[in-house]
Amino acid sequence: MSNPNTLLKIGLGGSVVAALCCFTPLLVVFLGLVGLSALTGYLDFVLFPALAAFIALTLYAVHKKRKADACCTADLKTGEKR
Repeated sequence: MSNPNTLLKIGLGGSVVAALCCFTPLLVVFLGLVGLSALTGYLDFVLFPALAAFIALTLYAVHKKRKADACCTADLKTGEKR
């Protein structure tokens, strides 16, 4: 999992899903349809830390991607191959 593009896709996808579940009643409606509406009171204990973790993963992937891109462009300028 050292590929920054894969990390970025996972981070962005998880952030979008967690944000949708946090800020819209999407998950509450789904849990109500399935019959698990009693769990809606505990969603904040799971969703907000998950959102924070996915945002942190996205920021890490962006940092790692910029670092890898800077390394490759430096190699292209000097003409060296690794």
